[in-house]
Amino acid sequence: MARIKIDLPEHFRFTCQIPVRITDINYGNHVGNDMVLSIIHEARMQYLSSLGYTEMNFAGTGMIMADVAIQFKSELFYGDIVNASVTAGEVSKIGFELFYKLETLRPTQGNKIVPVAFVRTGMICYDYEKKKIAVLPAEAMVKLIG
Repeated sequence: MARIKIDLPEHFRFTCQIPVRITDINYGNHVGNDMVLSIIHEARMQYLSSLGYTEMNFAGTGMIMADVAIQFKSELFYGDIVNASVTAGEVSKIGFELFYKLETLRPTQGNKIVPVAFVRTGMICYDYEKKKIAVLPAEAMVKLIG
């Protein structure tokens, strides 16, 4: 069976910390795979905020997630703090990709930084009023690629 492999960029432009909540924990006593989507959503919102945007106001348009790929690396547990790094990748006329690197510090492993998940999302600019794909605003593209 072919496995997803995400090649992360070498540098990330943004990092935030997200604590694991008790509601993120599943019956396996670790963060559920569905909750990783919630964690990257929070990281994306903080990243966009750092650029002066939201998902609903991205330099005059909205955005919508077109696809996601997650490569799980390690478990997360209640009380862990996720270091979520985010950066933009390839940009097109209507959208862009975002990469996320989720890591945590493991005191039980000699304070080693452990990779938790590598994620890539495809984001498409979207006009919610017209219910149509929109063009990526030039202003936003400049901020994305720095």
